[in-house]
Formats: sequence, structure tokens, C-alpha cells
Amino acid sequence: MAGGRRAWPAPQWPRLLGHCAALLVAHAAVSYDPTMTTRDSARGRYGETLAEGLLESPAAERNKGAILEAIRSRLPATGVVLEIASGTGQHIVHFARALPALAWQPSDADDELRLAAAERIRAAGLSNVRAPLRLDVLAPEWPSVDADAILCINMIHIAPWSATNALMAGAARLLRHGAPLFLYGPYKRGGKHTAPSNAAFDESLRARNTEWGVRDLDDVERRAEEHGFALVEVTTMPANNLTVAFERAF
Repeated sequence: MAGGRRAWPAPQWPRLLGHCAALLVAHAAVSYDPTMTTRDSARGRYGETLAEGLLESPAAERNKGAILEAIRSRLPATGVVLEIASGTGQHIVHFARALPALAWQPSDADDELRLAAAERIRAAGLSNVRAPLRLDVLAPEWPSVDADAILCINMIHIAPWSATNALMAGAARLLRHGAPLFLYGPYKRGGKHTAPSNAAFDESLRARNTEWGVRDLDDVERRAEEHGFALVEVTTMPANNLTVAFERAF
């Protein structure tokens, strides 16, 4: 994040938590969140805590199973799945354990979150999860990944709208014809929130950062189409979220 936060070595996390250090959530670029994380906050932006020495998001624990069921039928049988904004690594470890024939590539723009994800991957002992890459969706160049699918969970609403366009452009550079791009999170439909809780969440996001907010799926679809993706499936998820599947059309 802007301002030069130091990386936290994994063995120091319990001590740091005892001193009420800030814990983080995945975000697309280090400059997105100048105000939400402070060194005197005992919990992260979305309630991350330490569990058995690992940084953990309760929301990721709740939704990882449902997301896997929503995406698994459209994933390739083999190949590489790139996750954008992997955060604590809970999703990718869960998916890799369930689908060992796939290689899983985590990434994040945040140094501390990549450290947290790497520690979780080591603890899981999975051979089909690669070391986390530094990837900022707004960067003009992404790391070279021979990806057969891309997954992005809970990122575009806690990033500026330009990050959605950058995500689509970057995914188009990496994915071949027919490859899937999966998004997960809250969305508006037809300009309207799907639940009062999403409207309240949207208001809270915009109060924290005027460039953030729950996106309208129609707008996201238009951006995707501009970069050669077709919307192929929308799955209603628990807690008023959606899993959205696009496919590289050309």
C-alpha cells in the first residue's frame, strides 16, 4: 500500500495481532485503500483474524465451498487457473485440494497478503499450488502466465471502476478462445440492488472510498464484451452474491 508498509514475516503474526496491528484483505492495487486500514485496528477490513497461525477471512471460509460448486463444471480438466487478488489464499487452497489435476496460480498486489497466502500454501502441503505472484491489475504489464482459466473473487467492488476494465483487458491478453473468466461478488441487476443489504454495503463502500462500489452487472458485461468475452452463466449465491462466468469468444 502507498506509504511503505513493511512486510510482516509469518512468525511475527501472533505477536503483531497482540499489538493490534492491522490485518488486510485482498485488493487489486496497493494504492486503493488509503483510509480503511490503520495500525491500531485489531481486526482487518472484513474481520480477518489469525487462526492456527494463519491469516484467515471468515467470509472466505463461508463462501469457498459454494464458489467451487459454481465454477467446477466450467473449469478445464487440466491446465493452469490464475486467481487475481488471492488475499489470504483460502479459496485457492480449497479449490486446489478439491481439483488436484489443475495447477493453481495465486496472485495479489499486496506484499503482506502474498506472504500470508504463501504461508497457507506451505501449511497445506499442496504440490499443485504455485508461489503467489505480484499482480496489479492496473499495471500495463502482467506477469507471464500460461493461464487456461482466470478467477477473481470479491475484487471489483473494492477497487476503482478502471480496475474492471483492466481486469478484462489483462484476461483477454492471457486467455485463449473458449477459456473461462469467473467473477464473484455482489452486483446490481438492471441498475438496482438485489437486496437491501447490498444497498447498505454499497453505501458503506462509497463512504470509505468514492471510487469503490457495488457494480452493475450490465456494465461489467459491456466491458467484458469490449474485450472479447461473452457472458455464459450467472449463478445466484448465498448472501446475495453472484458467480458470473464469461468465456473468451474471440
